[in-house]
Amino acid sequence: MNSKPGPITGSWLLTPKVHADSRGQFVESFQKGVFAEQTGLSIDFIQDNEVVSQHGVVRGLHLQNDPYGQAKLIRVVLGKIYDVAVDLRTGSSTYGEWFGVELSAKNQTQLFLPKGFAHGYSVLSEIAIIQYKVDSAYNPKAENGIRYNDPDLGIDWQVDNPKLSDKDLKLPFLKDLNT
Repeated sequence: MNSKPGPITGSWLLTPKVHADSRGQFVESFQKGVFAEQTGLSIDFIQDNEVVSQHGVVRGLHLQNDPYGQAKLIRVVLGKIYDVAVDLRTGSSTYGEWFGVELSAKNQTQLFLPKGFAHGYSVLSEIAIIQYKVDSAYNPKAENGIRYNDPDLGIDWQVDNPKLSDKDLKLPFLKDLNT
């Protein structure tokens, strides 16, 4: 596993070793000890989620309010996405800043986000299968988020005519966020 700090402190970009031959490939996508050794973090992931989405879909920006926040490790199994994270950690010097990174089955890059980040992505390929690990259970009463087209963030989702859920279209702007 090759690990390096992400664009905002606390985030990490991880690329596992790919063992490929004429039969296909093998990837050890996560190993707790290696993750802890390379990042200095001890995370107990408790749930794996998988999402299938079509080209142009934008999901997010989602988060759960404290004390139900979730650390996430995101990877793409099929296709390509533009993954976006917004720092919402109270007291962070980068509060309200965002970054985006391309995650794909081809580049095998994974993104780790600690608790306190809003997360979303757009699907750049015809279809994408995204898997992510979380370290706490989903709590519908703690669900929150930021509208994808918040003018104060100015995120370029890299898709024309984004497809969003009704719920995501009703999310507040960052300035109106109640955490």
